[in-house]
Amino acid sequence: MSGQWRAQFDAEVSFANGGGLRTEGFRLDIPGREITDQDLAALFVRHLGLLMVAEVRISAKTIIEEPHKGGRGVAVGEPGAGRRLVELSHVISDGMSTLPGWPAPQIGDWLTFAASRARYAPGTEFRVARIDMIANTGTYLDTPAHRWAGGDDLAGVPLDRLVDLPGVVVRVPPGTRAVDRLMLAPYEVAGRAVLLHTGWDAHFGTERYGAPEAPHLTGDAAQALADAGVALAGIDSINIDDMSPAAGGERPAHSTLLAAGIPIVEHLTGLDALPPSGFRFTAAPPMVAGMGTFPVRAFAIVDN
Repeated sequence: MSGQWRAQFDAEVSFANGGGLRTEGFRLDIPGREITDQDLAALFVRHLGLLMVAEVRISAKTIIEEPHKGGRGVAVGEPGAGRRLVELSHVISDGMSTLPGWPAPQIGDWLTFAASRARYAPGTEFRVARIDMIANTGTYLDTPAHRWAGGDDLAGVPLDRLVDLPGVVVRVPPGTRAVDRLMLAPYEVAGRAVLLHTGWDAHFGTERYGAPEAPHLTGDAAQALADAGVALAGIDSINIDDMSPAAGGERPAHSTLLAAGIPIVEHLTGLDALPPSGFRFTAAPPMVAGMGTFPVRAFAIVDN
């Protein structure tokens, strides 16, 4: 069949948790005649379902015109009988810390039970609380308006980007700072909520949480997610971008994802309780016009 292409190449793979593998003369279906070594490496990792890949070196690459033979995908688990709910949000409490050095929420009463008694019939009383907080508190959602003037705000992001999304958890090897494109390559991410499980939520509420070595998503990996058509991206770290001084204040992951209309959920927790796939993810904020971020009650429904 004319117009179908395969790449033949040698590959040397090293893994983040040690070890490696080598292949010679490997053949793989590719979408067109031209493909970069970087894209071929990502396709190779996904085809073999390799996890915790640190680097793939491609050599001896040739392009061959021949009919596609088919490839192996990474399947998402099918729903089963029964379900369980998994909480993925931090508790917001009076005076708690989300971002070190940023204002803490203040929670109190606007109307107390005692004061309300004058308003209602005997034996009837109510409490109305109030909260003073910045929008970036607890587990929260970033919309395009957080980064881009004129982007969709909390009232503008459609529910189908926030609610009942098929989810995928990317397990990040301990000690990894930068989640790169190769770590994402094994996963089917189109139309899914992609949640990065780094384990950094263990430091939430401490000075350590804002340390320069906090895990993050690279700009190149964010572009790969945007190109693949993810519905939402989330992380259990302090920021989806690198916040170290070396980053110079640049925010390529935010810039790329939010420009593509992909919401971001930061400060997740409890991702260790989720399977790699086969669950549905929800993180919906109130419909507040003019705001780009707000806390969410993030949770997952897991099929048993």
